[in-house]
Amino acid sequence: MTIEIKVPVLPESVADATIATWHVKVGDTVSRDQNLVDIETDKVVLEVVSPEDGVVTEISQEEGATVLGEQLIALVGAAGAVATPANTQASAAAAPASEGNPVDINVPVLPESVADATIATWHVQPGEAISRDQNLVDIETDKVVLEVVAPEDGVMGEHLHAEGDTVLGEQLIGKILAGAAPASEVSVSAPAVSDESSDVLTPSVRRLIAEKGLDASKINGTGKNGRVTKEDVDKFLKAPAPVAKKAPESVVAAPVGERTQKRVPMTRLRKTIATRLLEAKNSTAMLTTFNEVNMKPIMDLRKQYKDAFEKRHDIRLGFMSFYVKAVTEALKRFPAVNASIDGDDIVYHNFFDMSIAVSTPRGLVTPVLRDCDKMSCAEIEKNIRELALKGRDGKLTIDDMTGGNFTITNGGVFGSLLSTPILNLPQAAILGMHKIQDRPMAVNGKVEILPMMYLALSYDHRLIDGKESVGFLVTIKELLEDPARLLLDV
Repeated sequence: MTIEIKVPVLPESVADATIATWHVKVGDTVSRDQNLVDIETDKVVLEVVSPEDGVVTEISQEEGATVLGEQLIALVGAAGAVATPANTQASAAAAPASEGNPVDINVPVLPESVADATIATWHVQPGEAISRDQNLVDIETDKVVLEVVAPEDGVMGEHLHAEGDTVLGEQLIGKILAGAAPASEVSVSAPAVSDESSDVLTPSVRRLIAEKGLDASKINGTGKNGRVTKEDVDKFLKAPAPVAKKAPESVVAAPVGERTQKRVPMTRLRKTIATRLLEAKNSTAMLTTFNEVNMKPIMDLRKQYKDAFEKRHDIRLGFMSFYVKAVTEALKRFPAVNASIDGDDIVYHNFFDMSIAVSTPRGLVTPVLRDCDKMSCAEIEKNIRELALKGRDGKLTIDDMTGGNFTITNGGVFGSLLSTPILNLPQAAILGMHKIQDRPMAVNGKVEILPMMYLALSYDHRLIDGKESVGFLVTIKELLEDPARLLLDV
């Protein structure tokens, strides 16, 4: 049995009313005589109560909507009835058909190193049709954004957790109705809203403005959807009247720009970056050493072979493959730079997994390029491009982000000439590459204009001595200035 919830009969002197506050939402269980909604007229606030126990299955008029006497505004069904989300705009999609099978939507299993996660974005709202493998919600961890997809076609049910909520692995966050389909769109008659401010005012506010002889368009509304409230009218009345000051005829008053600010919560990734950077600064004996490299040999080699390379491997020949090759060879010669500290132990790694700093819309991330010593230049370029695209599209996985013994960051792509990169814990060193810039250099007693690039190696002095750090950086310089060394292993 379905019970219609209607606006009470309004007195003859009252033309319409406004939905002030819904105290329940679709899907809520209600009891007999429970207040469901407050309806405001220009004189009083009317309470509409539930005539029976049941479940709210539909709300057809939202807060702020103008309604008439005895107008249908909601439905209450028997306990266990299927909720029907509704929209009060000119047209709205009705809820899913009741024959759908409920399916739980859970947070994916989180790795041991990840304690919890945050609901980032719901891409589907209750009542919307969904298809198999469609992304329903993004869940953000300290490292990556996980996508939760629909296991079957159907209709989105309720969201048990809203955006911004902290959730645990395998926690229930929503439901879908598998196999269901949304009912056909139903046209809901709603009062037309004109561009005049008075058309979106509640009756009591409209009467107050009329009594005070105010212009509603000059009052700043802070209510829902910018609606003017009684408090806004009171604030406007109490505000001091602006005093016009006549400027001297010879002086032109300069326009004053708006001084605004926006406060937004930090994303989970940004908070993690902040924590890790502060930890690296406070828990390591970090030091940075610099050198510079003549990039002309690499640039000449790239120019000579880039077309043939791209034709053969279907990937552009960039500089990163040379950097990775040179760093890998230098790590072989200086094992301490490829090591890490674990408590009172030093862990030496006999593999070469390189973290590559990638800038994404969410912040800087460092996906890992594994077994760099076994890759060709083409394989390095392809894998870096794949990681960069996944980072841009938010598709990086936990596996992509886990591990890494050494980090390369290339601020030169943004124009950075020199910087001191900060360690990516628990790694012991990070190499910063910078902008390639033409500079006058002394070569065999003569001045030549050469494409030079600064190198910066930040390292943990607890593990790496100055001799090793300088030797490591000089090795990279020599390998890049004479690429043949990479082939001959000298």
